[in-house]
Amino acid sequence: MERCLILTLIIFPLWGTGGFAQTAKEIIDKNIELSGGLANWKRLNSVVLSGNVTLGINDKFPITIYQQRPNLTKTTIVIDKKENTIEGFDGKKGYAMNYAANKIQENPDYVPEGFDSDFMDWENKGFTAKYLGKEKAGSTNCHKIELSKNSEKTYYYFSVSDFMLLKEEKKDETLIYSDYRKIGNLQFPFRIESSSATKDSDYVILLYKIETNKTLPANTFKF
Repeated sequence: MERCLILTLIIFPLWGTGGFAQTAKEIIDKNIELSGGLANWKRLNSVVLSGNVTLGINDKFPITIYQQRPNLTKTTIVIDKKENTIEGFDGKKGYAMNYAANKIQENPDYVPEGFDSDFMDWENKGFTAKYLGKEKAGSTNCHKIELSKNSEKTYYYFSVSDFMLLKEEKKDETLIYSDYRKIGNLQFPFRIESSSATKDSDYVILLYKIETNKTLPANTFKF
């Protein structure tokens, strides 16, 4: 659930909408520049996202997501006034809640994700970016970009009017971003909606607080 949510989320105004052909690189470069700047993104070492997650129709729980460079992460939710860790990565081991056994267990198949967005230094990471033209996300006209590496492809939809990121499509999940707010020099969406074809893991996160570069206790991510 907590995929390094925060650093792929903000897009920017670009030069006009019809003056000349857009390229994927231009859009990504402007993203980094106008959403806070490369130096500020590189100075972001930790983030704590606090809010509420709605699962299904009416199941609503407080949620906290902790992330820290290079790939540490932990997600907790509160059920019946008790905080429960549901998944994370401590730098060596991935872990997740086994609901059948009602306990946290090591997840040997866990693949850690980098702290930075795939957009950051995408060329050095071996990605290929392709501008696919304009396509609607909901009722909004968007620029569509494909970011690919090996056989994996992700599609990003940026509003034609203001170039904010509105939608991200992966193989088994679609993410919708909205309600952008500025935290320090950086901007983050305060609403994230996830959906999938199976509908068994759909959720909506409404954040009320984002803390950046907070010093986290050494045991925050321990399994």
